[in-house]
Amino acid sequence: MQVSGRIRDGAYDEPVTDPLVGALLDGRYRVAAKIATGGTSTVYRGVDERLDRPVALKVMDSRYAGDEQFLTRFQLEARSVARLKDPGLVAVYDQGLDARHPFLVMELIEGGTLRELLAERGPMPPHAVAAVLRPVLGALAVAHRAGLVHRDVKPENVLISDDGEVKIADFGLVRAVAAAGITSASVILGTAAYLSPEQVRDGKATPRSDVYALGIVTYELLTGQTPFTGDSGLSVAYQRLDTDVPRPSARIEGVPREFDTFVAQATARDPAGRYADALEMGAALDGLADDLDLPEFRVPAPRNSAQHRSAAMYRGRADQTTEKVRHPTRQLTREWSDEPEYPDTPGQFAGIEISEFIWARQHAQRMVLIWIAVVLAITGMVAAAAWTIGSNLAGLL
Repeated sequence: MQVSGRIRDGAYDEPVTDPLVGALLDGRYRVAAKIATGGTSTVYRGVDERLDRPVALKVMDSRYAGDEQFLTRFQLEARSVARLKDPGLVAVYDQGLDARHPFLVMELIEGGTLRELLAERGPMPPHAVAAVLRPVLGALAVAHRAGLVHRDVKPENVLISDDGEVKIADFGLVRAVAAAGITSASVILGTAAYLSPEQVRDGKATPRSDVYALGIVTYELLTGQTPFTGDSGLSVAYQRLDTDVPRPSARIEGVPREFDTFVAQATARDPAGRYADALEMGAALDGLADDLDLPEFRVPAPRNSAQHRSAAMYRGRADQTTEKVRHPTRQLTREWSDEPEYPDTPGQFAGIEISEFIWARQHAQRMVLIWIAVVLAITGMVAAAAWTIGSNLAGLL
């Protein structure tokens, strides 16, 4: 299964040694800078020289180049995903095989991954969790309706842009890699935490498998940890066959009971006990958000992401060239920095007190009761004015 790898500190301060950097794939896509390397592929920042736009290039390991089963499945999956349209999906533009490297051309997201955000900020308050889940569930719902299953939902595959957009990537790659019959210990370790019981048991995946994985992600967002740990990927994977995911509120104080119920249903060991698909899970999240009066929230991109480092390195090399070429494409203006955007303060996420959410919800409930009493006590024109004020206040809360 495909997994995005970690970037070592300072990796982008070293001289460029990757032979693909600077290469032109398929006579069209210029490889500009490495972003990250995983178990089966490397992601690069690139430029589509025909359309003069920045792209992300996912270049598969050369071991797949001669595998006809992989190449056939790779092409079919790329075509299927390219047909999907949703704001929460990372768009697939093209796919190809150049020399010994199968590759995907995708929308470039200027930002970082949900994994990097978790590493920087830690556990999220409920309204931030809901803000992450909504677009991911919307994208998965579109895929499920089209008969596609992601099979590898995890924080590494959720991208957050500098504009606050949340998108899910890497549809279909797991199935293509599985068709090749090539596995490794690092690949298994990278995905074991999010596998559903049926995937561990017999390798089969349905929309309910994606629901399970997103339930695990929800638990991790709320608590900062995955529910199962072990000495190996296999031990982590097999725990879910006979052990339920614990309540998030048992791990961290302040998690509403409604989220305990939400996670429990999403991660039921029996697939029949889960939400049927992402659409049903999304409806449950909307109901939960209404019950808790969760405020809207703009998800911040991770500050010190691999993508930001790659962009800084790319700009640095461009500044050193003697001839400047101006492109009418969007250029990243956000400077990478060692300083966090928000102070690293215990009990906070993105500068917001986690406990503040609980207080705000209780305060909002008290205010609702007060305003109901006011509206009932006032008649005529005064009552109409009070209703207008109460409605406006409710909108703010």
